[in-house]
Amino acid sequence: MRSIAIKVAQWIDRLGSIWVEGQITQINVRPGARTAFLVLRDPAADMSLSVTCESELIRNSAVPLQEGSRVVVFGKLSYFTGRGTISLRVTEIRPVGIGELLARIERLKALLAAEGLFDPRLKRPIPFLPKTIGLITGRASAAEHDVLTVARQRWPAVRFEVRNTAVQGPTAVPQILDALAELDRHPDVEVIVLARGGGSVEDLLPFSDETLCRAIVTATTPIVSAIGHEPDNPISDYVADLRAATPTDAAKRIVPDAAAELALIGELRDRSAAALRGWVDREARALEQLRSRPVLADPLRGLEQRHEEVERLRIAARRAVDHCLTTQSTATRHLREKLTAVGPAATLARGYAVVQRVSGKERHVIRTVADAPPGSQLRIRVADGAVTAAALGSESSTTPTERASGKESHDDRR
Repeated sequence: MRSIAIKVAQWIDRLGSIWVEGQITQINVRPGARTAFLVLRDPAADMSLSVTCESELIRNSAVPLQEGSRVVVFGKLSYFTGRGTISLRVTEIRPVGIGELLARIERLKALLAAEGLFDPRLKRPIPFLPKTIGLITGRASAAEHDVLTVARQRWPAVRFEVRNTAVQGPTAVPQILDALAELDRHPDVEVIVLARGGGSVEDLLPFSDETLCRAIVTATTPIVSAIGHEPDNPISDYVADLRAATPTDAAKRIVPDAAAELALIGELRDRSAAALRGWVDREARALEQLRSRPVLADPLRGLEQRHEEVERLRIAARRAVDHCLTTQSTATRHLREKLTAVGPAATLARGYAVVQRVSGKERHVIRTVADAPPGSQLRIRVADGAVTAAALGSESSTTPTERASGKESHDDRR
């Protein structure tokens, strides 16, 4: 048994390296392990082959490898005598078919993204109601029918400039570039639509062409990409100014709905009228509140109140002046009476007299006996007039006691 196993191993080891194509049905990459284990299956026959390779070969693949991926591997067969199994030890793995196309598209997408061509700030705005819409699509295609039908249903007066080109195959990119340049130069075209129905990755490959993508970016007219259906994402969707999920969606997003716009106008008109009526009602209530205030309801009331107050103050002022005048008149009378009581006239009325010595035109009041020597002409003033007399002589009081007695006798006589 051992000899047979060794002979088989030696014979298989003499075989050279080979390329094998198949579909991966199982991948086993353990963390930290240097060897990965795969199972490669022939889709046309119920046959499988065990494959081993370096783990880095799986991790560094340009296209992520997963179960179901079609690949071409390069390796050499090995026979394990311990288990009696054959395995293919591979040193190179290449994705084929869709996997290779997707890898190329991903590399181009990464390149354009690194250049900033996907930046939202570069996106040009789509006009609300374009004067003319440029449409690049296949001849008599469902995409053309959908865009034209939906757009005219939404806005019957919409105008189109249609350019029919190939939308797949080797001639698609040159024809689309020529149509794009022509519509971009058209003076009336305000937006351009690239429209195509769904298809396989190979069918949609022209819309991931680098030349076409760069032409979309450099165009001066806004461009809408409506390629395929919702899951389809060619690179033109990323560089275009607007991505539409389908051609029908492109028509809806470019052309406004006339019925919806009329309804919106009616709604806005109703809202503006309601707002205006509300504003008028608020202002009317404010005016009514102002008119109901006392100062506006009875403008003269304040003046009347002030008039009454002024009248009260005037009466009070007159009363105060009258009181002040009465008080001052009484005080003046009292003072006058006091002055009268102590004045010369009152003294004369009580029996006193003022004796003056007349010397020419001069008159001097006699205060002592010496002021009236004998023979002096005298003028004696009494209460009701004056008497002229002459001094015959004089008598002098000898002592103050006698003068006092004489004064008392004189007061008694009074």
